[in-house]
Amino acid sequence: MTVALEARAKAKQTLALTSNYAAAYAAKAADVDVIAVYPITPQTTIVEKISEFVDEGELRAQLIHVESEHSAMSAVVGAAAAGARTFTATSSQGLELMHEVLHIASGLRLPIVMAVPARALSAPISIHGDYSDVMNTRDTGWITLIAASAQEVYDSIIQAYRIAESVLLPVMVAYDGFLMSHTTEAVELNDEEEVRKWLPRRLDRPNLLTPEKPITMGAFAMPDYYYEIKYQVQEALLGSLDKVVEADREYGKAFGRSYGIVQSYRLEDADYIVVAYGGASWGNAREAVDEARRRGIKAGALRLRVWRPYPAEEVAKALAGVKAFAVVDRAIAFGAPAGGPVYIDTVTALRMRGIDTPGLSVIHGIGQRSMFVEDFVKVFEMLKDGERNKTVYMGLKL
Repeated sequence: MTVALEARAKAKQTLALTSNYAAAYAAKAADVDVIAVYPITPQTTIVEKISEFVDEGELRAQLIHVESEHSAMSAVVGAAAAGARTFTATSSQGLELMHEVLHIASGLRLPIVMAVPARALSAPISIHGDYSDVMNTRDTGWITLIAASAQEVYDSIIQAYRIAESVLLPVMVAYDGFLMSHTTEAVELNDEEEVRKWLPRRLDRPNLLTPEKPITMGAFAMPDYYYEIKYQVQEALLGSLDKVVEADREYGKAFGRSYGIVQSYRLEDADYIVVAYGGASWGNAREAVDEARRRGIKAGALRLRVWRPYPAEEVAKALAGVKAFAVVDRAIAFGAPAGGPVYIDTVTALRMRGIDTPGLSVIHGIGQRSMFVEDFVKVFEMLKDGERNKTVYMGLKL
């Protein structure tokens, strides 16, 4: 039996887990050293579960209780700079409070991993799920994966350490707040010993704070060098897509599950494609494809698993040659020429490659407004009826 088959054979434990608990089990399997915790809905149960693991001796790690999310990210920045494998989690206003330090984490090239069950932003106050918080981080230099199931949350967080420690950039794993964070699914857990073999610690990091080889980190940069440092982050982020693909492929070989950087459904002969992300949208989009086809519309669906770096080539290839596409965004790009942030990037990716496929920006699910399969079928009908180059706000009660 090969090593990969042996690893797969050991992965026999299946538990009923929320996506939050799946994130906690993944951090434990990755054998993290330092976890900084601060509660915020709907993230809190992640770090509660991890605290149980630490308290019961299942995870030998330093659990740091901090006074804010800003402090949580600051703590893992310091720990990662000293060589620790780190983890934290947050949502919504907590992610906003971290925002300053997110730039520091990427600028210092630190391999931090964070889980984000996505949640709407205040004001007004909402504890419910959309992707406003995650989309606000798009320019912070973090690799961002968006999972569509509890199993994928678990697998993606484990993969995230391989990616982060390879390219020396932080990785965020996002997923639907409440719709995934607090709903239960079957999750197959890998043998932890096999995970740790698959995730050897990187011992040759050039950016380590150690007395044996002193370096300066976070120094003041004059105009002579600041631009070049930020350019290096951009180049590393753009180049990380290959490492995301590689980590996912190697994980699939070892544990039998992989996801790619985009996922497609019935694209082979599709005339109209809906682009979606996250668990609820992807599930509804696929069901809507089947229903639209029953109504005579050649429909297909595409899911973004990777948001940063944006998988432009893969998206362009999928959308080239179809009659029209729509992006269903669960966030608003306020004041932008189109309403949805992912739509804007998608159109840019197409136009920069000379692809003229017309698109439709659809906003839905804001503040966890209910999204139904029939809503997605309606999007396909709008595309067939010729609606193009505008923003449609679905589900409003105006």
